[in-house]
Amino acid sequence: MKKDYTLIATAAMGLESVVAKEVKDLGFENVKVENSRVVFDADAAGIARANLWLRTADRVKLLIGEFEAKTYDELFEQTKALPWEAFISEDGEFPVIGKSHKSKLYSVPDCQSIVKKAIVERMKQKYGIAQWLKESGALYRVEVALLKDQVTLTLDTSGSGLHKRGYRIGQGEAPLKETLAAALVQLTNWRGDQPFYDLFCGSGTIPIEAALIGQNIAPGFNREFAAENWSFLSADIWDKALEEAEDLANYDQELHIFGTDINPKMIDIAKANATEAGLGDLITWKQMNALDFHSDQLGGYIISNPPYGERIGQKEEVEKLYEKLGKHLAQYPTWSIYIMTANEKFETLFGREASKKRKLFNGFIRTDYYQYFGKKK
Repeated sequence: MKKDYTLIATAAMGLESVVAKEVKDLGFENVKVENSRVVFDADAAGIARANLWLRTADRVKLLIGEFEAKTYDELFEQTKALPWEAFISEDGEFPVIGKSHKSKLYSVPDCQSIVKKAIVERMKQKYGIAQWLKESGALYRVEVALLKDQVTLTLDTSGSGLHKRGYRIGQGEAPLKETLAAALVQLTNWRGDQPFYDLFCGSGTIPIEAALIGQNIAPGFNREFAAENWSFLSADIWDKALEEAEDLANYDQELHIFGTDINPKMIDIAKANATEAGLGDLITWKQMNALDFHSDQLGGYIISNPPYGERIGQKEEVEKLYEKLGKHLAQYPTWSIYIMTANEKFETLFGREASKKRKLFNGFIRTDYYQYFGKKK
């Protein structure tokens, strides 16, 4: 693949390897996995494809430059030396956001202000503008990130975070991010032709993401991205990427996906979200207690994010539920069960040790993803 740009797919802690696998599967090269990000090479078409297809990344950023800066003068001069005019149009709107960690330049507002001034000076020079820049055109969000005096300057190609697929009409009290839900599915061996249950489906995010994966539907198919309006990227690349996504979708794949929840209101919300995603007929929703799960199938997958019992008074109730669930699901030894929870006593309560577990973060909550592999039929 031709290298024109370096892209950075940002990732939630614990999901870097999942994002990296997706990046490699899309055919991108020189893939480097770092803390909370995956760096890779791409051509212009790759900017569109990465945004459209990455299910578990938070955003796709375009790297403009990296350098060391220990003084504000260094930050200004090295920012100004970068070819901003090759990316930002003359009338482009370019707010600057920032973050700084373990760096001599620790004042984020000052760093943002200096980067903004440096870009303005560069743009005025290159575009031959004496006064101020209008900033009435497309949005180019600049980020200045400092880590141990190393400066990374990027443009955000995504706009809204990639978890915003465009189908969520309603949600519950603690909605699961779509990117994390997709990762929970991708961390299993589930294939579209196997039974799939979420016994605590809430607003339906896990079953909806499973359906998108099962039919190979691009997660960004129903939304827009900031870079669609950028002057240096032709509209053609976005049209071609959407055409490719349409061609690769396997709408004929039959799915057996079920979402159940004890709360009837959540089932109504899940149905509405699935319909908005264009998956209305593909998922079966049912108001049901998780302990009433029953199946005659010889094997299948249960993937759930049950309540954690974080609030006072709820913990005992939730722990009793985990005990009962463990006993109930022990009747299905050929089923693979995947549960994400923040409760550290889960294995003891559930009644057996997980085949594998993985540390993940649900927002700022540290959780474990307990994986129980079903016995071969």
